[in-house]
Amino acid sequence: MTLLKKACSAFVVNTRRYSSYIDKKPPKILITGGLGQLGVECAKHLRGKYGKENVILSDIIRPSNEVFNDGPYIFADILDFKGLQKIVVNHRVDWLIHFSALLSAIGEQNVPLAVRVNIEGMHNVIELAKQYGLRIFVPSTIGAFGPDSPRNPTPNITVQRPRTIYGVSKVHAELLGEYYFHKFGLDFRCLRFPGVISSDPPGGGTTDYAIAIFHDVLRKGHYECYLKPDTRLPMMHVKDALRALSEFLEAPNDLLNRRIYNVTSMSFTPEELSDKMIKHIPDFTITYKPDSRQDIADSWPQVFDDSEARRDWNWKPHVDLEELVSLMVKEVKEKIVANGF
Repeated sequence: MTLLKKACSAFVVNTRRYSSYIDKKPPKILITGGLGQLGVECAKHLRGKYGKENVILSDIIRPSNEVFNDGPYIFADILDFKGLQKIVVNHRVDWLIHFSALLSAIGEQNVPLAVRVNIEGMHNVIELAKQYGLRIFVPSTIGAFGPDSPRNPTPNITVQRPRTIYGVSKVHAELLGEYYFHKFGLDFRCLRFPGVISSDPPGGGTTDYAIAIFHDVLRKGHYECYLKPDTRLPMMHVKDALRALSEFLEAPNDLLNRRIYNVTSMSFTPEELSDKMIKHIPDFTITYKPDSRQDIADSWPQVFDDSEARRDWNWKPHVDLEELVSLMVKEVKEKIVANGF
């Protein structure tokens, strides 16, 4: 074999092994706010890649037996900086995934608590990441945009000006993370997610109608939607959300032209979603009774432009609307049977 061929062969092997961690020690990962919508599934996904003992789930809530037995779980209060320090030191944490936050509709009901959890908590974890040289991932959202933003499509860089405390706190997190990157060299990474759809019960977000509709229709045969039938919002299945998070965390820094990227899979309306569901559940009804969440939705993007993520680190969604509906019908049915109601 010529020297050139040997060099090319070595390059191919190294490239293929980049994300497998065969030749290097896997990262030790701490997930805060782990019992929210994404945390448990994120831990399962990352434990499958890096090993069960290397992914620590944390929250201030008592976990179910299933969650506790699935892998390491600890108590962590994001408002307790010294407590967080102890966890990072004792568990030799390398990466921090910060999910702790009050979502849009819940945050509007308790603004002071949302400020403490979403803003003070962010201050703690980002300072912790700087102090110990951690790679830190903080999710953002379509809620980081406001009525002055272009809605169809919404590009990666544009005016934001959100009108919810949830959105304001996420813009604050984005800007603080970018500042720490430029000022201190912190490896800060952030994805703006659309509505993330999973079989877990809804958690208080404005896009959660797309979860609640499956639970209500499969249990009761009817759903009353709090948004208008033609309200278009970006969405993605949790499988795509977790794959995007994982691929982005592994992406080499020299591929990243930004620290914050839009990611999405599709956009649809409640009417379009219910039309697809009829193929799987022919006998159900839906009515519409818009409430205060309609005003929130009307200030958010309708279509998300994630072309920069596709260009820089090769992001590409896998689950389309047809598959999303099939997955949700199957997964929510299984959850109903497992819970006995």
